Amino acid sequence: MDKLKQAREIIDEADRGIAAMFCKRMEAARMIAEYKKERGLPIYDGDRERAVIEKNAACVPDPEIRGYYISLLQSMMGLSRQYQSRLMEGLHVAYSGVEGAFADIAARRIFPTARHTGFEDFQAAYRAVEDGVCDCAVLPIENSYAGVVGQVMDLMFHGPLHVNGIYTLPVTQNLLGLEGASIREIRRVISHPQALGQCAAYLKKHGFETASAVNTAVAARQVAEAGDPAVAAIASAETAELYGLEILDHDINESATNSTRFAVFSRVESPAGEKKDDKFLLLFTVNDVAGALAKAINVISDWGFNMKVLLSRPVQDKAWQYYFYVETEGDATSPEGRRMLALLSEQCETLKIAGHYAREITLKGGDDA
Repeated sequence: MDKLKQAREIIDEADRGIAAMFCKRMEAARMIAEYKKERGLPIYDGDRERAVIEKNAACVPDPEIRGYYISLLQSMMGLSRQYQSRLMEGLHVAYSGVEGAFADIAARRIFPTARHTGFEDFQAAYRAVEDGVCDCAVLPIENSYAGVVGQVMDLMFHGPLHVNGIYTLPVTQNLLGLEGASIREIRRVISHPQALGQCAAYLKKHGFETASAVNTAVAARQVAEAGDPAVAAIASAETAELYGLEILDHDINESATNSTRFAVFSRVESPAGEKKDDKFLLLFTVNDVAGALAKAINVISDWGFNMKVLLSRPVQDKAWQYYFYVETEGDATSPEGRRMLALLSEQCETLKIAGHYAREITLKGGDDA
């Protein structure tokens, strides 16, 4: 047998093996898509892909062909994401507001291939997931300028859904007007009260009158529908494109570090302990005895868990009673975590783990809406 024929037979045999293993790999990708859809998790996981490439590249001893193998892995991962995207096109994501609202923008960045539906308020979006109408909900939990979103915190405390991810959307506010309008013509600016507050110095400098809207996307729609060149809205660049408006001025919010944090809520809990940088959310009320809160906080820290956030909220329908929200680093299912929770429950009237997630992800390239 000549060398060419021998080489081609080796390649044919290798290709058959690769085809079989490719089918096996794509079946695993299908299982991952189902898992992520149930829990409202995004398709792309950069940390996981980098770890897989690093680990598997070490299996190729020849440095000359190792780079080609890495390219093959990257190509297969791209195909896997495409396959998962097609399988997850049926993923139905709820958010609060109308198309172009900042929650809509966040939802589309987290789940770009999903179907997105806006609801009239936070509770309606949450209930849509609870009732099975949608698979998950993307809701704001905190703004760096305006503070926590109390209504969503209350849903987290009282409701049955689980938080499986937290994402940060940078906020950039823009002045939007009709096509051909100029700043000199503007007399009145419409937006959500938070956006108006974020741009208060700019609005005062120009002497604009202001009016409130339900959210910034609604404000932009009102400007587009009114057709008055003297009226403008504060909203995102994406919203300007959506409603056919022109950006009259960029980056008009006072704080350059303004951002909103979003949580993804799902009916199915994501398991803890999958990554070394795991975090979990604790919600609890303490016993009505002296020092109960201090003891509860000490229990968490004594067992080596770092509290990144500690907030309090009044309990609905119970005057002068409060629940506490804690974002904690670590694995609550570890032996230390289980012991900590057991001791913490002794100091608490109610105790709930609202969710587990890995590191918080910043959604790049985002204007607020």
